[in-house]
Amino acid sequence: MPAAEPAAPARTSPVSQRTVVVTGATGYIGGRLVPRLLAAGFAVRCLVREPRKLDARPWRQHPAVSVHKVDLGDPPAVAATMQGAAAAYYLVHSMIAQGSDYRQQDRVLAEAFAAAARQAGVGRIVYLGGLGEMGPRLSEHLTSRREVEHALASGGVPVTVFRAAMIIGSGSASFEILRYLVEHLPVMVTPRWVATESQPIAVRNVLHYLVACLDVPATTGRTLDIGGPEVLSYRELMRVMAAARGLRPRVVLPVPVLTPRLSSLWIHLITPVPHTIARPLAEGLRNRTVCRDDVAAQLLPQPLLTMRQAIDAALGKRAEDEVETSWTDAGAMPGDPDWAGGTTYVDHRSIEVAAPPAVTFATAAAIGGDNGWYGGNWLWRLRGAMDKLIGGPGLRRGRRDQHHLVVGDALDFWRVTKVVAGESFELRAEMRLPGIATLSVGVAPAAQGSRLSLTARFQPRGLLGIGYWYSVLPLHGVVFSGMLRGLQRAAERAAAARC
Repeated sequence: MPAAEPAAPARTSPVSQRTVVVTGATGYIGGRLVPRLLAAGFAVRCLVREPRKLDARPWRQHPAVSVHKVDLGDPPAVAATMQGAAAAYYLVHSMIAQGSDYRQQDRVLAEAFAAAARQAGVGRIVYLGGLGEMGPRLSEHLTSRREVEHALASGGVPVTVFRAAMIIGSGSASFEILRYLVEHLPVMVTPRWVATESQPIAVRNVLHYLVACLDVPATTGRTLDIGGPEVLSYRELMRVMAAARGLRPRVVLPVPVLTPRLSSLWIHLITPVPHTIARPLAEGLRNRTVCRDDVAAQLLPQPLLTMRQAIDAALGKRAEDEVETSWTDAGAMPGDPDWAGGTTYVDHRSIEVAAPPAVTFATAAAIGGDNGWYGGNWLWRLRGAMDKLIGGPGLRRGRRDQHHLVVGDALDFWRVTKVVAGESFELRAEMRLPGIATLSVGVAPAAQGSRLSLTARFQPRGLLGIGYWYSVLPLHGVVFSGMLRGLQRAAERAAAARC
């Protein structure tokens, strides 16, 4: 890590030793870190691009939480928000490795954040990076992590860096890839990296390190390797997952010809994780990711979960529908389409339901994921498979919670953009399309119970978009009408069961 620059200027406001800043609070780690910081007695300022994504988090209304909409590329604005904070967590990075400039963008953002932290007089920055042996063969993704470490230190504020290998927890991308491969492929043709050694760690252990370091001054300005108690190859991890799922050991056939790009495409087709995220993960797996020492465990002691314990815990959370955050949470959320700005095609349908509005809404809000789409499911699966083949997310992303919708949640190949509790919600399509598509679901009181409506809107891009709309329009009668009837039957059954 580079030597510290001259001391930061005098603070313009008193520093609170129990006030911290968290960037990336809408992401997988950040969304779990905030409530644990609150439980430890810290006041937390969340710096986010889209505050709506936090509205439904159970900790959002905590009196010690404040949410600030900030562009991290604007150092003066960031500095103003961080005034008086003792520490700042930097949990922002590009997991989508596409284009040639993502490394530069990550580095520039980190440098801007470092400058803002210096201006605000922040005591230290805490960063979660990636393990990996140094050298010319370090993957581009892990090289970018190293560059971010140095960029964060460039402002002269001490940086505590935690370097982790694969993080295993309910909803993590690594966990979902591992689970899908084991559950769906009894025989696998794999790249050679399945034999590479790694020291994976449970997400709860990562969170302990991130919180506990604030009360241990010896961690300030240190780079600490963190990992679980076992060093395992990816092949051995698959064996542990198979045992946890009660499956027979998987047959693994390593071959030398699968490049990281081919590996990521293979992961994309089999699992819910898109190739843009799978590629940096696959590239990282070619590097041995094992802790160089146990300094972190000595400074911040805790019980470290074995991989079987970590996988069992993650599977349990998933089975109980208690996935706190998911890899699908992170990333920008598109704004509302400007429907007045061009041609928009609309398909509106509705149906009477002999059930109270609250029951009808709860039934409709459970669409997708493991619950299916209540009508034309085979067509939904076909559309999802086609989307996967052309690089889209497909249906396998599912949903984080099988019963409740939160703005920003992924729902198969949709993203939740609006929720009015008990009344309506809107989904925006993230599948590959020649235009912008949304699906709105509304519930209103009616004489016999409630009225359920579906409204599909499509704003085409060029002639291809217009042709797409008219090609799928005949299928709407099958899909959406069937969906309405299926939701009607399900809501009426649920209402009858309550009587």
